[in-house]
Amino acid sequence: MFVQRRQILLNAAKLFDLLIMIFCFALSAYVEVYSTGNITFSHFLSMRIKVHNFLLFAGFLCVWHLLFSGMGLYNSRRLSSWWSETLDILKATTIGTFIMFAISVIFNISMINNTFLLPFWAACSSLSIIGRLSIRYVLKKIRVRGRNLRHMLIIGTNNRAVQFVRKVESRPELGYCIVGFVDKNWEGMREFYNAGYELAANLGELQDFLNESVVDEIMIALPVCSYYDRISEILTLCEQQGIIVRFLGDFFNTKLTRIGVDHFDNDCIITQYAGNMRARSVLIKRLLLDIPLSLIVLVVLSPLFLFIPLLIKVLSTGTVFFVQHRLGLNKRKFSLYKFRTMIPGAEEKLAELEHLNEVKGAAFKIKDDPRITPLGRFLRKTSLDELPQLFNVLSGDMSLVGPRPLPIRDYNNFQQDWHRRRFSVRPGVTCLWQVNGRSHCSFDKWMELDMQYIDNWSLWLDLKILLKTIPAVLKGDGAA
Repeated sequence: MFVQRRQILLNAAKLFDLLIMIFCFALSAYVEVYSTGNITFSHFLSMRIKVHNFLLFAGFLCVWHLLFSGMGLYNSRRLSSWWSETLDILKATTIGTFIMFAISVIFNISMINNTFLLPFWAACSSLSIIGRLSIRYVLKKIRVRGRNLRHMLIIGTNNRAVQFVRKVESRPELGYCIVGFVDKNWEGMREFYNAGYELAANLGELQDFLNESVVDEIMIALPVCSYYDRISEILTLCEQQGIIVRFLGDFFNTKLTRIGVDHFDNDCIITQYAGNMRARSVLIKRLLLDIPLSLIVLVVLSPLFLFIPLLIKVLSTGTVFFVQHRLGLNKRKFSLYKFRTMIPGAEEKLAELEHLNEVKGAAFKIKDDPRITPLGRFLRKTSLDELPQLFNVLSGDMSLVGPRPLPIRDYNNFQQDWHRRRFSVRPGVTCLWQVNGRSHCSFDKWMELDMQYIDNWSLWLDLKILLKTIPAVLKGDGAA
């Protein structure tokens, strides 16, 4: 009954979000059309919808739903803060509005302009946040008064279990009632009793306790290695009685990785992620940012793809493009494309210049590289040499945002394994290093910024880096 009721509420929330978007779209469209003074309200309502526009709007509805799902807005939020939910809503509506702008550019939809987008974003964000906070407020009042509670039993009496319970007890609005602790006698029991708690049952009495008590969820805080067989028995017991089971996820006390759950046929697979980016996140990032934005930039800057090659041919000898093998996702080799900025045979001359390297670490940088042509210096200063990498983004070898792809020569000079974690995500055209001084950063600082990006990744972070890249490129800060 509880699962069915939750599914009904979840579907209602999804429908509510889509209705808000449709209402805000219609409201913004009316504001845009009415502001011209050439149409009445009744005429606006009677306007015919073209099949082409209907299909575009239906597709955008799917994108909107995908965004809200990708931000985890349909996951259980009982254990998360209102502020984190508000931020996720703002991220979803902001990216969704940006995608709507991209669609309007690609399909030349004149109605969707600044006058349309600002009211749309403000209305969607405000109504979505007000709706979610209202639901939270109502649920909080209900739970504080002892309704809508979930009875949770804790399996384990170690310090992790005690700390978890204290956090839950300090927040009655979460709606959890701790039934008690279950464990066997062990050397840490005195510390557990000193914390002010008592055993509700011994591990051997768990089945009888579940038969006689109200338990909605079980939180397992036992060490997996030494209690594997017992945990397996508990899972089977809870499966038979239909009780939800949760785990305190830091099984092996890893510091940076995150735990997720996947399913393969009938098998449940616990996955350790080295960072904040998962398969679903990568797909959303590619569909909502990488592909549409790359296409837009290619269209807008298409004259440069004719003008720059012409300049390169006129002012220097050699090919237009520089193609080099770089290491991408999980050290896969791919061909990176740039406009050529050096003299022919520059790669072969690198060994002669190694002693002039000004960077401590695996990278190679010298301020006045004699191999760079005068035009190449300008292209590097303005980052115009990077434009062909948009084709690498479209092919899937790169992303718009991510750690910069390194030459094989640099990788071979890596001295520390933690540097290699940068290859756990697709390399990018721009990154935190790119907007934080570039050549002014030391190699270790560069790697630290890459780790910071991987550990804190979100679509919102990608969007912020892209926006910061524009002034960084215009100023030429730190460009080599």
